[in-house]
Amino acid sequence: MENWIASVRGVVLDLDGTVYDDGGLIEGAADAIAAVRAAGLGLKFATNTSRHPRGTLIERLRRQGVDAAPDDIFTAPRAAAAWLADHGMTRVSLHVSPTTVEEFSRFAIDEQKPEAVVVGDLGDDWTVERLNRVFRHVIGGARLVAIQKNRYWTRGGALCLDAGPFVAAIEYATDTSAVVTGKPSAEFFWAASAALGLAPAEIVVVGDDVRTDVRGAQSAGARGVLVKTGKFRATDLDDPEVTPDLTLDDIGQLPAALCLKWTSA
Repeated sequence: MENWIASVRGVVLDLDGTVYDDGGLIEGAADAIAAVRAAGLGLKFATNTSRHPRGTLIERLRRQGVDAAPDDIFTAPRAAAAWLADHGMTRVSLHVSPTTVEEFSRFAIDEQKPEAVVVGDLGDDWTVERLNRVFRHVIGGARLVAIQKNRYWTRGGALCLDAGPFVAAIEYATDTSAVVTGKPSAEFFWAASAALGLAPAEIVVVGDDVRTDVRGAQSAGARGVLVKTGKFRATDLDDPEVTPDLTLDDIGQLPAALCLKWTSA
């Protein structure tokens, strides 16, 4: 047994591509989650999605047989809203999915002189005009806040650009760096471990993105486990910048990997 496995007190699970995909729960996911809970380990679901509010994510999990409460879901939009509030921002320009706007209800929407521009995944709603609007706000002094900086994701079985490439374009054009509040920022994983009441070294993060999930977790002092589902590609194992602490075929192998003693009912 790996020495670090004995010190694990909590598990942070990515959702899309790790727990479920377009076809529903990934095989073994329900049993893996039940095993983690039965072992008395802390559990959080952590997601970068800016397309769905927490209520929708909870409903999806419950519909698929996984019990979840609001406090179980740790989202990048909530982390972004917390960062804005902590830094005294009150006026923002929002570029997020309409279903995510509710997370920013405490802030005034200002398209003239915003203090911050918040960028999430807009999918097909990205246009040159919208990119130019974000560009002009940032050039004008607004802080660029990225809910996440994922390179791509899977939709309908096909890889699609995520928010990261658009954030990178604005960074390049404005010669500035975005504040990234979601994965892979270390701050996101520190906040997740704090929400579990644990030190980062006591948690393991499980995800399908070798950079966003695994390297992000490791940068925060946690362990990163890569699953070969979702957006995983064989070339991920050759990434020179990150080596997963463990690599599993799917989340169903997690209980055995963590040496959890549990039997499905």
